This record gives sequence, structure tokens and C-alpha cells, in this order.
Amino acid sequence: MAPPPRKSQSKNLRNPSSKAAISKGNRRSRTVSSQKLPLQLEDDVPDFPRGGGRSFRKEEKDEIGSILDNEIEANRISLEKKKKGKKVQKRNHSGEDDLGSLFGDGLMGKLPRFSNKITLKNVSPGMKLWGVIAEVNEKDIVISLPGGLRGLVRSCEAFDPILGGEVEQDAEKNFLSGIYVGQLVSCIVLQVDDDKKEITNRKIWLSLHLSLLHKGLTLDIIQEGMVLSAYVKSIEDHGFILHFGCPYFAGFMSKHSKSEKGSGEARVGQILQGVVRSVDKARKVVHMDSDPDVISKCVTKELKGVSLDLLIPGMMVNARVQSTLENGILLSFLTYFTGTVDVFNLDKTFPSPKWKDGYSKNMRINARILFIDPSTRAVGLTLNPYLVCNKAPPSLVKIGDIFDQSKVIRVDKGSGLLLETPTLPVPTPIYVNVTDVTDKEVQKLEKSFKEGRLVRVRVLGFRRLEGVATGSLKTSAFEGSVFTHSDVKPGMVVKAKVIAVHSFGAIVQFSSGVKALCPLRHMSELEILKPRKKFQVGAELVFRVLGCKSKRITVTHKKTLLKSKLEILSSYADATDGLVSHGWITKIEDHGCFIRFYNGVQGFAPRYELCLDPGSSDIGSMYHVEQVVKCRVVRCIPASRRIHLSFNMPLTRAVGVESVKPGSLVAGVVELVSPHEIVVNVNASSHMKGTISLEHLADQHGLATLMLSALKPGYQFDKLLVLDIEGNTLVLTAKYSLINSAQELPVDVSQIRCHSTVPGYVCNIIESGCFVRYIGRLTGFAPKRKATDQWRTDLSEVFFVGQSVRSNIVDVGSETGRITLSLKQSLCCSTDSSFIQEHFLLEDEIARLQLLDSEGHGLSWISAFDIGSIIEGKVHETKDFGVIISFEKYNDVYGFISHYQLAGTTVENNSTIRALVIDVSKIERLVDLTLKPEFLNRPKEESSISKTVKKRKTREYKKLELNQVVNALVEVVKETYLVLSIPSHNFAIGYASITDYNNQKLPPKHYTNGQSVSATVVALPNPTSCGRLLLLLKSLSDVTESSGSKRAKNKPAYDVGSPVQVEITEIKPLELRLKFGSGFHGRIHVTEAADDNSSENPFSDYRIGQTLSARIVSKGSMPYSSNGSYPWELSIKPSILKGSGDIDFFIPPEDFNYSYGQHVSGYVCKIDHQWAWLTISRKVKAQLYILDSSCEPSELADFQKRFFVGKAVSGYIISINEEKKLLRVVLSPLAVGSREHNENDPYGHPKSHLIEGTYVGGRISKIIPGVGGLVVQIDPHLYGKVHFTELTDAWVSDPLSGYHEGQFVKCKVLEINRTGSGTVHIDLSLRSTSNDRHDPSFTEHSSGMHSSTQHVDKLTDLHPNMVVQGYVKNISAKGCFVMLSRKIDAKILLSNLSVNFVDNPEKDFPVGKLVSGRVLSVEPLSNRVELTLKTPIATGGPKSDAYSLNSIIVGDIISGRIKRVEPYGLFISIDQTNVVGLCHVSELSDIHLVNIETKFNVGERVTAKVLKVDEERHRVSLGMKKSHFKDDETLQSRQSLDDYVEKNSSMVVSKALLQSASASIEKSNLEVESGYHSSADFENRALVPPLEVPLDDIEIPDDEVDVDHVPNAANAEIIEEKNKRAKKKAREERELEIRAAEERLLEKEIPKSTDEFEKLLRSSPNSSFIWIKYMAFMLSLADVEKARSIAERALRTINIREESEKLNIWVAYFNLENEYGNPPEDAVMKIFQRALQYCDPKKVHLALLGMYHRTEQYKLANELLDKMSRKFKHSCKVWLSRIQSLLKQNSDGIQPVVNRALLCLPRHKHIKFISQTAILEFKCGVPDRGRSLFEGMLREYPKRTDLWSIYLDQEIRLGDGDIVRALFERAISLCLPPKKMKFLFKKYLEYEKSIGDEERIESVKKKALDYAESTLV
Repeated sequence: MAPPPRKSQSKNLRNPSSKAAISKGNRRSRTVSSQKLPLQLEDDVPDFPRGGGRSFRKEEKDEIGSILDNEIEANRISLEKKKKGKKVQKRNHSGEDDLGSLFGDGLMGKLPRFSNKITLKNVSPGMKLWGVIAEVNEKDIVISLPGGLRGLVRSCEAFDPILGGEVEQDAEKNFLSGIYVGQLVSCIVLQVDDDKKEITNRKIWLSLHLSLLHKGLTLDIIQEGMVLSAYVKSIEDHGFILHFGCPYFAGFMSKHSKSEKGSGEARVGQILQGVVRSVDKARKVVHMDSDPDVISKCVTKELKGVSLDLLIPGMMVNARVQSTLENGILLSFLTYFTGTVDVFNLDKTFPSPKWKDGYSKNMRINARILFIDPSTRAVGLTLNPYLVCNKAPPSLVKIGDIFDQSKVIRVDKGSGLLLETPTLPVPTPIYVNVTDVTDKEVQKLEKSFKEGRLVRVRVLGFRRLEGVATGSLKTSAFEGSVFTHSDVKPGMVVKAKVIAVHSFGAIVQFSSGVKALCPLRHMSELEILKPRKKFQVGAELVFRVLGCKSKRITVTHKKTLLKSKLEILSSYADATDGLVSHGWITKIEDHGCFIRFYNGVQGFAPRYELCLDPGSSDIGSMYHVEQVVKCRVVRCIPASRRIHLSFNMPLTRAVGVESVKPGSLVAGVVELVSPHEIVVNVNASSHMKGTISLEHLADQHGLATLMLSALKPGYQFDKLLVLDIEGNTLVLTAKYSLINSAQELPVDVSQIRCHSTVPGYVCNIIESGCFVRYIGRLTGFAPKRKATDQWRTDLSEVFFVGQSVRSNIVDVGSETGRITLSLKQSLCCSTDSSFIQEHFLLEDEIARLQLLDSEGHGLSWISAFDIGSIIEGKVHETKDFGVIISFEKYNDVYGFISHYQLAGTTVENNSTIRALVIDVSKIERLVDLTLKPEFLNRPKEESSISKTVKKRKTREYKKLELNQVVNALVEVVKETYLVLSIPSHNFAIGYASITDYNNQKLPPKHYTNGQSVSATVVALPNPTSCGRLLLLLKSLSDVTESSGSKRAKNKPAYDVGSPVQVEITEIKPLELRLKFGSGFHGRIHVTEAADDNSSENPFSDYRIGQTLSARIVSKGSMPYSSNGSYPWELSIKPSILKGSGDIDFFIPPEDFNYSYGQHVSGYVCKIDHQWAWLTISRKVKAQLYILDSSCEPSELADFQKRFFVGKAVSGYIISINEEKKLLRVVLSPLAVGSREHNENDPYGHPKSHLIEGTYVGGRISKIIPGVGGLVVQIDPHLYGKVHFTELTDAWVSDPLSGYHEGQFVKCKVLEINRTGSGTVHIDLSLRSTSNDRHDPSFTEHSSGMHSSTQHVDKLTDLHPNMVVQGYVKNISAKGCFVMLSRKIDAKILLSNLSVNFVDNPEKDFPVGKLVSGRVLSVEPLSNRVELTLKTPIATGGPKSDAYSLNSIIVGDIISGRIKRVEPYGLFISIDQTNVVGLCHVSELSDIHLVNIETKFNVGERVTAKVLKVDEERHRVSLGMKKSHFKDDETLQSRQSLDDYVEKNSSMVVSKALLQSASASIEKSNLEVESGYHSSADFENRALVPPLEVPLDDIEIPDDEVDVDHVPNAANAEIIEEKNKRAKKKAREERELEIRAAEERLLEKEIPKSTDEFEKLLRSSPNSSFIWIKYMAFMLSLADVEKARSIAERALRTINIREESEKLNIWVAYFNLENEYGNPPEDAVMKIFQRALQYCDPKKVHLALLGMYHRTEQYKLANELLDKMSRKFKHSCKVWLSRIQSLLKQNSDGIQPVVNRALLCLPRHKHIKFISQTAILEFKCGVPDRGRSLFEGMLREYPKRTDLWSIYLDQEIRLGDGDIVRALFERAISLCLPPKKMKFLFKKYLEYEKSIGDEERIESVKKKALDYAESTLV
């Protein structure tokens, strides 16, 4: 009880009118004075809740007094009217009422009579309770509360919402896995259900939210030693982050201190209890310890000013006894509070009648809080020794237990008895209420029961929290068959009373009080909609128990079930075969009924067991749901919980059925057709009927559906197979696969042979496999691992019930008879034409059935469209997918020609065409046609079309034989089959199925028109194949063969080395099959036939049955026969036969002795389109790659024809795999230079056999666009590159026109380069004359010049005036580059492109154009060649330039046209000469011109003065200043000519690399015309800034300065001066850097080749600028691998001290992999991990973050920021990066990041971080959030003018004048030093001046003067 009273005792008044009267007044008037309380409160302790309490006014006291007087008088009159006995009973009830009312402090000066007791009447929302978990269910928790109450906690109330959605979702899946039964928890009441009819039905809903329990808990109140509960919010490396329900602080508990008993491993969301070890108020963290011993001993200390909200149930306090009550004691604790302890919570388990003597006044005792009621301020305590030790009392009894020797310990007058029950290990107290003592009314309990008496008691319940059981001594409690739920058994008949009737059923109660539900459907035998009239409340009826699950009992009142004398079926174990029992139908399906029995047991009765009449389609017409039926158990599988039932009691069959057995063939006539099956009359008799399900109409499900839709009664089935007999009905099938194999299908297990392939059908699919049925009930099982070739999780995706399959018998259990199958396609694929044959036969039949009732031509049209015939038709319509053809005679038949079959032929609508029929769809009435010439132009022998067709068919098919393997082309791809043509047999047309029996449901393999396939002929055209040639695709026909043999009974002992006489049984290309001895089998491998493998056909001289002498060399490991025996390996080598017979001689050596380059021989054992597999010996194989077999393209194309199985092949080893015993060979001998083997490679080095100058076979892999050339594959994993100039021998305009991808070519290896990282670059040539490097007759003389149109491969072969040819490689505004050969590029200046003016160089000289030019100059040292495409004017052409130059004299005034405008001057073409002069920018005008591009135009005529002529360098300097013409005539006006547009073009450089540096090297500019080098080139280069790779992408403007480094305004002027000097110094440093860059570029021109870059790098190896430019150069050549290798070189070369330079390379590497990596994320991450080992991790992280932001990879950026926040949590820049990223993505989670950052950052960085965050909010986010941050800083640091300055700058930038002025007014109103105020006034004045308001300017000046005057005073 808390001292400030909230309610008076008027709450206990029983008169409702008095309560209403009081409620009309002020609620606070219920407070009474506390001066008579036994506890005096301190003056400074306010009333709860810290205010609001007051005393009654006089009027209110008078009103309450009158109400009390009236009520007392009314009670007195009422009591006088009662009898004396009733008066006693009334007093007892009054005592009970007093006992059930909670009281607080309004005691009116007297002590309470009873202690507080929690009941359903006084439980109210907001009450805090202590409880113990009794049950943990899936959706809720049951908690045992004080007073024996039970509360419920929903799943959503188990966790605080602040924990987040992830924990809540996890809680729904695995609800409260960390909570255990017996755990003590604190909870709060949320709601109490109001049940006015019965108070015992009220439910108490609780919550475990700590935010409600810890309401008002602050960090200041928490002290060391306090015990608190908390959630585990997250699990870290060293401990747990705890959540107390308050967002203002958190907790931490180390893992080693976590030892919560019973909780095991801590999980997120689990409730833990711990004691406070320390409180870190700076970081707002409470450190906890969960040692249970420490928790159980911690007592809450006295806290001054503690409120009732801070009391938590379970808190241990040190209390002082105030007094004893009738049923407990009154205690005071924590100075201000009082509480009561009832008799069930004393410190003694069995308190005696004199228990009060043990509690003296002021006695100190430890107690725990049991409950707190905020509304009445009542507090309950407990002294229970278990609870005081923070443990739940043990539960040693169960409900329903009977104890005969229970001793009476105490008799409570008018209340009950306390018994001591003997249980182990300690006795258990049982309390018997006075109402449960006897069946009769007891007047005086103390006289009937004496202390120490032994009684018989039955346990009724158990109060877990107090550890007290409740019992009964009534005689009726020991009677009856049902007392608790555990006594209820399914099937038992009981009597019960109806206590409630609802729409869903009736609630009944047994005599013991146990309740049950009788569902509505079980109230009657028939189906009813509402409860029957006999179910009245209070009626006693007889029921039978259906089941009992989770204390939920269901009963039935169905008369048939009540009177049933049959056995009760209540478990699957009871379901024995033949058992007959009653059940009720729960569900009716088309295929049967589901029957329910007792205790949830369920079975299934299939349709044929329901006693239905044949043909009856509706089961519901005979049965209905909830109908009681008598069933017979046919079969039960308890493990799978399945029962097969039957409604047929006597097993009788109709006459004639016995003559038909499963497996026999019958005929039948359709009688009835239903959606899922048909009924037939078998053998044309009416007494035998059978059914055919939809799945059994055909092997293919699609055809079965069509067949069912076409069938009608009266249709005759000629052949049907009897699968089974069910009752009186035959189960039939029309599947062709089963009918054709009827004689071979097994009926019994004894007929099953291992390793044989048997057709069947799938009857069931389960998770572990599928069942296949044959005849009758003979069933095999295919496990999941044997069902498919590839692992499948769900077999229902592969098979369906009823599917036809071919099964391979794996094993038959000798004892169990279980058949194990394999359904793998590789073992069970078709070997004949049955699958596709059925398709065409059924198609004909379905088409015939569909046309029976239709009017028209019927099927007569089919004869006009024979396959292979040529017909005429008219183009009806042209579609995107093909052409539709109509026929004049047949209006309802259409033809179709696909684009592929058009073969490039163009047809027009309504035009007549002749086409060849390749397929006919009779169902769809569609004909597939072709216009391909190979079909139409086949030779014709007869004039008649029909005769021609017959002759052609005969000619096409006469050479084909069954089982012949042919190569075919795909012509048409149908849904289930392919239309193929066989080119080798005059394009004969055949048909092959895409799918097979076992893979019908799988997606078919994709085929395309024109694709080449291999197939086997399985049926020639005949009537059974519908006149079609049927083929079997090789992919379906590869079957693992097996043969059977009988087990030999007497096997002699053979050993390795034994000579034997063998008989040849079979001859194969690679082995001889033999038999010897008594039933022994063996083989002779092809490599064991001769001492060498050179013989072409070593088995050609042998025949079957021939006897040979052989010797056993080993016992093989290959299974041979079906009975599991293994063959022997034998040899007939002459050297082996002559051996001594020693075993060691025949055992092959273990060493794998093969070496690189060794010559080996073998035989081809397998061939595909890429590899030929050779067998070198019995255990050694070799591979021959297609490109290693020859270098001639024609031979490579015929690879599979040249190499066939059994062919002898010799080759040379280039690779050795000792582990797999596998070699790789090539056919050509290895060159001498290639025999150096790489020993580091355990598998050999397959590239080492290639040397320069050799010819190899290749296959074009990729055609690079432009002038990239070709990528040619020369090895399985090796590719070479063919340069654009190495494609053809002659110079042609389009050298790529003759090549296509996949084409075989003959290549010559020109050069092989191996990098340090192992990458190999190979240059190839396709020129046949590429080896002719130089020829003396290479040049010829023409007009005094040398010319050549051949290839030039060496720079030394070039000389001036030589005519050469090449391809344009690149074009720019300054000229172009031309490829002369693989290694030589030449440049052509723009002026040398043509004699005429070139308007658009890119258009006139596109990339790849073939040009012919003349060599102007060759520089061998720099590898530079310059060409001209101009034709000479005369033989003395070269002298004309000099002549024109000599005619120009210094001082002359010349006229000309502007040829080019550059930033450094004008290039002017002088009239009547071919000289171009330069007018420097300094000579253009007497005044300085800033942008000359806008002043002058290309082609404009100008006049200039010659200033200088340099004849040696062929240069002319001109001037255009007016001062040069002051003595000359007036200048002519400039005239405009044609505009000349120059477009800058650059090589393809990686965009990512350009972003990796803030400045990059400019593209190399071509030299100006006539070789003129001016300073303008250097001016351009001087504009290149030094390389700086940005390491931070946070954009902070210039006006946003670092707050920590911004001094106060007192030094503002000094700072401003320093800033100016700093900026000046920065400009000077910038100039020095530019000058240094200019000097570097002056010394060396920008590189244009790898050699130039290498030369430049030798002089500057530490320059990341050059390295990055080198990488960009390689990317411009599309050589990504080379760029990577350059990056690796740079990282190895740059000095370790140059960290910034290395970091630049890493960043460039990031961008490279981000653009070209595969995949980019993984490639970038690998480089990133490497960079972390060499550079500053923080800088590397920031660099990677910048790249992610630039490329807009925000997801990766966010993941990286999460890692950086943990790794660099003390870095301000990292947190600012995260905030900026959130702002860019418009995210709302800014504030949590700011809070977390402030917790992690050091204190001195807070101002910097907050100010920069605020600036970012102003710039990119929400300005209001930025203002809040600034305002928060200014409240703490109001005198920091730097913060005011930044704040003002941001507001000024936004432009809201009112806000800015208000902020200035606040700033100038501060009391600051004069220098700081001067700074603020000056800033204010500058702002007003910028606005331009004179009045406001004067106002600011006035305020400044006023301040100055006030400071002087």
C-alpha cells in the first residue's frame, strides 16, 4: 500500500445508489486525510502521481455521511427481517465480500481485517502480477497467477514492439522458443473478459511488455544491486544487448555471466533477469549480471521519492511486520509502502493454527512483491521460501490423483482444511475448501475434522505460484469413470448434461465437471442445420466419446454409433485386415470417399469399393457427408497412416468374371462416357463391365484427352488389357505400350527378372519415390535417387499418376518380395517405335471419330496430300510466322509454310505456288509444306505426280535399313515430335518423337530448324506406321545394355596368370566377349590383342564360336551379367602368352609412366562433335580435341566421319592427368621448342605444344566489330587473335566478309606472349603468304617513287615515297591512323587526307576503309610512320613547297583563308601557295583576346603580315595586329566561306577509368600541317591538372568549413587575411603543378603505342598518372586483360612509400573490374580485399564507396556503409558519408543514424559532425531538421559565433528573409565580447546591403551604434 490514498472505503459500500452519488462528484474528492495513518510520510514526498490529492470539502463530507447513514439503516432493517441462522450466513458472506475487495491506504485509522486477495472479481486492467508459466502453446502462453487464477498472453504481447518486425516474425514461426514452463515472469493485465452469466468464464489477458511494466523507470533511479528484467535485443560477439522497455537507455550482459537456469542458449526476444552491476550514465548503458545466486539474494535498497509505478512484481524487499490479520500479516517496506501477505504465501509450507505467534511487530523479513493494483494502491507480498529464492515451487501432484493418507494440519473456521500429502521428495500441501469437504452441508467444520486426522483426498487442481494443491473429500469425487481429461477414452459411452447450446453444437458436462463438445453434425443421424429440440440446457443424454486431443473432448449422439456393437477403431495399429467397424463420411471425391473413425483415424474407400453400379458417375447420389457407414479394412499401412477401406462385405463376383484374369486381352463396346472414365461392355456381353480411366486411354496424356472427347457410346475397342478386377468391375487399359507387351508383363514376383526392362504405369507418387504397377496388384518402387538421371526434389514435377513408363528391374527381395526399380531415362529409354507409332495411329482414329457426324469430305482429303507429294495452292495470307496456303478443292484444309521452309523465296498474296508436303495433321486439318529447292528439285522419273511420288519413296527408302544410324536435319518442330530430312538418302522425310515414356512431363529438349541430329531408323513406311518413316533420336536411344547369364554352380579356382581355352561369344569393335570354364565370362580388350596398337582392325580374323588360347591378366570390375557376377580380363598378346605365368608379371604396374611428347597409340572408343576418346590400354584413356586432329578446315568439318569407334589412332602426349589416368594427345609431331614441359602444372600444359611459325586448326569464336579482327579458338580453353590486316592475302575492302562464327580455318601462329600472371596472348594469321616477310622484288619504280601493294611487316621495309595500303583505324579532327600491318600504324594529317577540302573526315574516311598512300617519313626510333593520301602534282612536287616558301618575304602583306582555329592562334592558308602559316594569339590584335574561337571562323578570308620565315623548319609566322598595317592600305573585309565543322573523336576508352581520376591525360593530338610544332600544343597540355583520385564523394561547398577549425569571430579579420594568403599559395602551387606537367609534356609527346608508354614509365615508374593512362590506352584497343596486367605491374612497381599513387591505381582497378569483371561484384570485391592489405583501410573503403555512388549501386553502397559504421565508428567522415547516402536515396532513417553516431564518435567531434549533418540537411534534405540540429548546438554553445555564422549562411542560402533577420536579431542580442559582436554586425550589414533595402541598412547601423554606446557606458 502506498501512503497517498486514492480511494476511500466508500468503494466497499454495497449500495449502488451510493456509488452513483459519489461518482457524480469530483473524483479527487475520494481522498481522505492521511493524518491517522500508522505511517507518517516525509514532507517532500508528494501524493501519487506526484500531485493531485486534496481533502474533502465540508459539503462533500456531509453528503457522504448522509449516504453512509442511509445505507447502514437499510442494512439494519434488512438483517432484522432474516432468521438468526441466516444472519450468521450473511456475516460470513459479508466477510467474504470484504475479503474479495482490495484496499489501499484509506483505513480511517484502523487496521484491515483481512489481507488482500486476488480474485476474478477484483482483477482490473493495469494491475501488475507475478506469475509462473504453466503452458507454452503455439499461439499463446498460459500463466499461473496468485490466488489460483490463470492468465493468457498472446504472441503479439510477448515482445516489445520496439524490437522490430524481424523478431516479431520470428516469434510467429517459432513462438517463444526461449521461454520454459516453470519460469517466473512479471506481467500486466490488459483486459478482463466480461461474462455476466458466469464469472468463472472470464478470461484474463496479460502482457509481458516491459514498456508497460517499467513505465517511469529512468537511468537516475537504477542503482547497483537492483534486479531488472530485460529482453535480449541482439547478440553480439562478447555479450547481449538488452532492452528494458525504455528507449532512453540500454543494457549489456556479457556471455560469461549469462547462466540463466533452464533457458539454454539465449535468443533474440528472450526475457532475462539480471542484477545491475554498474551504470554508465555517459553512454546510457546498464551493465547486468545474470548469476541466479546473486539475483535470489539481491534486496531492493531504500529509494527516496520512489513511486508506485517503479514497483515491479518479483522485486525482493526488506519488510517490517506491522500487525497480523485474520488470514495474513500486514508489512511495511521501502519506507513509504505497505502490503499484505495472505496465509497461502507465508514462509512456512504448512502453517499451524498458531502461525500468528511467529510474526511479532517490527520483525524484519525478506519478501517479494506478488501484485500491485494502481487503482487501489494495494500491494500483495509473498514469503514463500521458493519464491523468495526466485524459484517456482515444485509440482509433485497431478489432477485426479487420490491420496489415502493425508493428514489434517489446520482447520480454518468457515473456510476449509489444510492437508499434508505424502509426496516425494517433500510433502505437498492440499487445501480443501469448505464446499468440497462433504456432499452434505457442514455446520461446524472444526468439530468434524480434528488436527492430525488422516483423510482420503482427491486432487482437483494445483496453484503453481503458491505451490498449493486444491482437493476434495466428497464421496462423489471418487465415483464415476471420468474425473479428468486423462480418464476419457475414445469409444466410451458416458452420460452428460447439456449446459449450453450454440449454432455450432452443444456443450455438455460430465458428472466430474469435465466438459465436452457435441458438434452440430453429430447431434443427429441426419444432416441438420440447427440443434435439435431434445438438446435443452439441463437435459441429461447419452453420448459416445469420439476423441480427446489437447483437453478438447468431442462426443457424438448419432444413434448408429451409440448402438454399434462393432469394434472401435481408434488407432492405425488397431486397423487389422478384415476388421469391420462403423465410421462416418467426412468428404466425397470423384475417386472415392474419406471415412473418419474415432480419435482422428481416417481411411479412404476408392470408388470401386463403394458398391456403386457400373457407370454411376455421382457418388453423392448414394452417399452424403456425415453418413454413418459400415466399412471393412482391406489394407492398412500404419507407418504412412493410410487405411484402404471397402463397403463390400461379402466378396462376390458376377458370373463370367472368373473366366477373365488380369493380364488377358478382351474387346469391349463403350456404354457410357464420363469426364474421367468410360464404361465398356466386355466381350459384347451385358453381365461383364469394365472401366477405362482417362490416363489409360493412351500412353500420351494429350492424346488421351482428345480420345475421351471424341469417344461416344457404341465405339468398339478391339484390344483392351485387363489390369485388375475390383469387385464386379474390370479395370482395363488401352495403352499401346501395355497391350503390345501383354505376353511379357509379369503377373507374379516370380516372373520378374533382374536388369530387364518392363513397361508399366505410375500408380502413386510419394516424397521418397514413386510406385509402378504392372498386372493386378504387382507393384514396384523406384526410390527418388533411381527415379531420374538428375536429382529432383519433387517427383511430381517429373511423373504423374497413370503415366506410362519403362522400368528397369534393379533388385527383387528374396524374403520380402519387394521390387526395386529404376526409371532413369538413360536406362529405360525406348528402343522401338511404339511411342511415336501410337501417336500417329491414335491421331488417325481421333480424326475419324471427329468426322463421323460431320458433313464434308471426311478423310478423303488425306489421299490428296501424301507425304512427299507436290501440290498446288494459293497464298491465302502472309503472317509474321509464315505463309498460310489455301486449296481450291478443300476449303477447310489449310497449308502452312514457315520462314525456314520458304528458303528465301518471296511469295505474294493470291499467287499460286507448288510446294512439297512434309507433314499432315489430320486432327487440325493442317498440312506443312516446303519450298526448299532440295525437296522440289529432286530427280523425277515419271511424268505422273502420283507415280513420281511412289518411285521417289521407293528410291528414298530402299537403301535404308532398320537400326541404321543416319544424320538428319530438323525441318519442322512440332509439339511432341520432329519432322526430319535425311540428306544422305535424297532428303527422305522421317519423324522422331521429342519425348519418351519416362520424360513426358519434363520440358523437351529445344530444337531449331536446320539443326543436325543423329537418329536410328526404327520403322520403315508401312500401314502400322501410317506410311511414315519413324526414327529414334540418339539422345533417347542411348541405353546401357545388359545381358543375362545363369549362375555357375561349380566354379573352379582361376587366378591371374592362368592360361585358359576360351570361346568367342560376341565380337565388338573394342572387345571380344568370351566364355570359359563352367559358366565363366570374360573379355579381351582391343589393346590386349597385339603387342602394339598399330593394327587397324585386330579382331577382323576372328569369328563367333572360335576357340582361342588366352591368359587371365586380371579380374575386371565391370558388371557383366544380370546375376551380379564379374567378368575376367584376358589377353592374347604374343608376349603375354609366352610368359611364365607369374602373377607379378601380369599385374599392371601402379606407376603412371607417361611423359610429355611420348608417342602412343590407341583405338577410338567414343566420338562426339568435340572430342574423340581413345583407349590406350584397359585403364588408360586419351582425348583428342577436334582442333588438334588437323589444320585443314575440310578435315575438321568431317571430324566425326574421320574418327569412328574402333579406328586406330596414333598421337603425341601434351597433357597428363595421373589422378584420372587420362591423357591428351595431338596427331602432329611436337616441335623441338615445345618439349619443355611445365612441371608446376600437375595436369600438363596443353599450350606448350604451340610454337611460333606452326600451322594449327582453328574455329572462329567471335567477330570483333570494326577493325578488331577475329577471335579464333585453337584449344578447348585457349583463343588467339587475328589482326585485321592478317585476314586475307590481298588488300580487299571488306576482309571480314568471307568469315562467320563457327567456321573452321587454318591459322599460323605468329607470336606467343606469356605474362607473369600466366595469361597467354597468341597472335594468329589467316594469310597463306604470311611467312613471306621480305622479298627483293617487293618494290617497283613508278614516276620516280617506290610503290608496293603487299603487306609490310617490318618498319625497316618502309622508306619515304613508298606506296603502301592499309585500313583506317581511327579518325579524329586532326587526321587519322592507318593500320599497315599487325605492328605498324601510320598517321595521316588532316591536310594530307586529300588534295581537295575534306568537309567531313569521319564520313569520307570511315573506320575500316581501305586506303592507298605514300610514305612521307619513317622514324625507326619512335616507331612512327607518316603518310599522305595526296597525289603528287608533278615529278618536281617536293620542290614546289620550297619554291613557294622562297617567294614569301618578311614584311609582305599576304591574303589567305583560315584553315583551322586553335586556342593558341590561327592557321592561315596563303593564297597561290601550298604554305600554311601560323598567326599566334598574341599577334591577332593589339588588345588581348580571350576566346578567339568566337572571333574567327574556318574558311574566313583574312589579311596578315609576314613576320618570320624559317626555311629550315618550313614555318611561317604571321601577324594581324592593326599596328602592323598602319602604313598599308585599309584591310579588306573578311568574307565568309563554307562552314567547317570539326568534331572531336577519341578512341574508345573505358568510362570507368575516366571516372577514377579527377583529371586525365588528353588524347594525343596529331601534329599540325607541314610538321609545324607550335607552343599551342604545349598550352593544351598545360591545361591538364595533376592526377588526383577522389577518396571521398561527400560534396561540401566552399562555404561549409570544418567547425572544429573555424575560430571565433574575435579573430575574423586575421582569419580572413590568412585565408587570402592560403588561397594565393594554393594558386601558386597549382601553377607550379601545371608548369611541371607542361615541362613533362614538352620533353615527351603523349604516347601512342605500348613502346612509348614503356619508355615513359622507365623514366617515371611511380607516376600513377602514366600508369592509368596506359590502362586507358589498352582499353581503347579492347584488350581488357592487358589493362589488368598493367594495373598489376603498377602495383608491384610503384614504391611502397608512394601510398597515394598506389591508391590511385587501386581505384582505377576498382573501376576497371566494375566495368569488365565477370561478375563485376565478385571481381571488385577481390581487388578490394587485396587493397586493404596495402593501403589505409579507411581510404580504400571511402574510395570503393565513391565508386558505388558514381555507378548508382546503392544496395552495395549501403552494405559497405554498414560495415564501415562498425569498423570506423570513430570516424566523422564515415558517418557523414552514411548520412549523405541516406539523403541521396530520400530515406527517412536519418535520426537513428545521428543518434548512433553521437554514441560512437568522440566528444570533441560532436560539434563537427552535427554541424556538417545540419548543412547536408539544408542542402539535400529537410531544412527543418537542419534547424533543429543547429538550435540544439546553440542551446549548449550559445556564444560560439562560428556556429552562428554557419547557421546564418545556410538560412541566407535558402533566401527566407524573415527567418534570416530573426536569426540575426537573436545573434546580436547576445552578450558577447566586442570583437565577436563586430563580426555579427558586419555580417548583418553585408546581408542587408545584398538585399538593397536602404531603410534596413540604416536600421542595422543604428543597432550597431547603440551597442557601441552601451558598451562604452
